[in-house]
Amino acid sequence: MVLGLEGFPLYVLLLAGGVCCLYGGAELLVAGAGRLALGLGLRAATVGVTVVAFATTTPELFVSTIGALNVSTDIGLGAIVGSNIANIGLVLGISALIRPLSISTVAMRRHVPFMVFAAFLLIAFGANGTIGRLEGTIFLLALSGFTAYLLYYANADPAPIVDDQPGGEEGTGESGRQNGRDIALKDVALVVAGLVVLVVGSRWLITGGRGILEAMNFSDLFIGLTVLALGTSLPELAASVVGAVRGETAFSVGNVVGSNIYNILAVLGIVAVIVPISVEASTLRFELPMLVAFTVLLVAMMAYGRKLTRFDGAILVSCYAGFVYLLLP
Repeated sequence: MVLGLEGFPLYVLLLAGGVCCLYGGAELLVAGAGRLALGLGLRAATVGVTVVAFATTTPELFVSTIGALNVSTDIGLGAIVGSNIANIGLVLGISALIRPLSISTVAMRRHVPFMVFAAFLLIAFGANGTIGRLEGTIFLLALSGFTAYLLYYANADPAPIVDDQPGGEEGTGESGRQNGRDIALKDVALVVAGLVVLVVGSRWLITGGRGILEAMNFSDLFIGLTVLALGTSLPELAASVVGAVRGETAFSVGNVVGSNIYNILAVLGIVAVIVPISVEASTLRFELPMLVAFTVLLVAMMAYGRKLTRFDGAILVSCYAGFVYLLLP
């Protein structure tokens, strides 16, 4: 018991605490990892679709892995499929409502095709009812190829080196190196703290969300597709909305595209290597086709005019609301 609470009130408290921890932990992780990556010379756009996208995917990784090990693989699969649909329908939808999102040629050529590829690869691997260790390994190999592809272009077009130290070359002296070490240590500390908070938040979110919906006789898959998916999508929502408000629309789009790629290739890949994932026939008939439908709809909107308008955002949010409604028993 916590503070004398038990049963339903305790589950609500754990759910709220888990959501707060996932959000706070992801913020710490994004801040530390983002600065470390920029310190290595990666451009901000590359950081958005790689480091920040992967960092905001860590809640899904922890929730899916812990859920698969302690509860069932339905939790993990539901959290990923639901999170990817929420990223498209809710995160990009709300971001586009705030400010129309421009789609860069680089994103359409280099990033979006991998998002489509990952969605169809998930359908292909889940068609026989199980995503096993072999499929998980292939997911991770595909992720390695995607990361190498992005790093190749990052090295071919590196970010300009900016000397932040006053006095020109004096910043490269002992004081400059010491300052760099202090910043690096601080960023590493943020990354470690973020990971710890994410572990705690994942366990609380699973326990609280599962307890609430089990009391209402909902299935593990439904729990993953709704409460856990929404909870783990909070970092993407926060990052993309802030990007839209600040006018950094390319960051908003890159964050979601990158997150959807990592959710499938990294998270499901790791989970499947640890424990094979069972895919129910009902999931093959509804949830996975819905993921592909949302993905194809998004790509069609992106290709038309290279922009997500407010009208597009309204359509995406409405489609997501319809998806959640259809999930209700």
